[in-house]
Amino acid sequence: MEEYMADRLKDKVAIVTGAGRGIGKGIAKLLASEGAAILVNDLGCEVDGSGTSDNPSSEVVEEINSAGGSSIASSADISTMEGAESVVQQAIDEFGHLDILVNSAGTIRDRMIYQMNESDFDTVIQMNLKSVFAPTKFASILFRQQRSGRVLNITSDAGLGDIGRSNYAAATEGIVGLTRTIARDMGRYGVICNAISPMVETRLFPGRVEEFRIDSGPHPTRDERAKIGKSPEIADWTGPGSPDDPENVAPLAAYLCTDSITNVNGYVFGIRGGSIYLYSNPIVESSINKWGTFTMDEMDVLVPKMFGNGF
Repeated sequence: MEEYMADRLKDKVAIVTGAGRGIGKGIAKLLASEGAAILVNDLGCEVDGSGTSDNPSSEVVEEINSAGGSSIASSADISTMEGAESVVQQAIDEFGHLDILVNSAGTIRDRMIYQMNESDFDTVIQMNLKSVFAPTKFASILFRQQRSGRVLNITSDAGLGDIGRSNYAAATEGIVGLTRTIARDMGRYGVICNAISPMVETRLFPGRVEEFRIDSGPHPTRDERAKIGKSPEIADWTGPGSPDDPENVAPLAAYLCTDSITNVNGYVFGIRGGSIYLYSNPIVESSINKWGTFTMDEMDVLVPKMFGNGF
């Protein structure tokens, strides 16, 4: 991989979850090339969260170490408190300290809301949202003591609203809220927490990105709802591979793990090919006010005015 920086993470130790494939793998490899020692964690499960294997994490470790880096493998289930604690402890036992946590693990079980069962919902919440909370909880204990640390969460704009992914939307929007709260909880201790919402092709979302981003109906596309504009033209891409490759997330991820980031805390970045976006934090767009409780008749008149021209 082309070098974008020069040993900015020398002597740092990082845990990267979901690092056996896709986005997490690209991040782990680039962090290693920048000098960090890496704990490569991956449960090795299928797209729907079933099954386990230690092959994906071991293969990435072999790639990193054969290129001169330093890494160890873990196939612990970081969506459980026991598994998450064991991963943090493994990093400490092997490397002596911990500086960076990248939460990149996830799964999908797509169903329309009227078809989704409890297992579909609970599994996606646990493997996408709790898998961020659990390792962050244990890493934060160390980060608070040493008064430094970087947490980076991989999320999705599915939380803006998606079709057939109510479980995934809830989990990824939960990651956004968790990111902002971790930043507030830990910022006073010198800990930085941000998130990236990437637009790439992975095992979870194979095929052309546009198939997931552009709707054929008259309603706004996901890009338009996110207010991040049109996709860059493929013909303009000058980087290696495709602009939809998951490896393209790694340079931004690595940068957000460096000591260069000191006052950027609690933000969500978007990335797509050669474009990086900064999402706004929620704001109140409009309001109606009364010294008292609104009647339904009053709301018939006033609520449509909150939307400009009405419904």
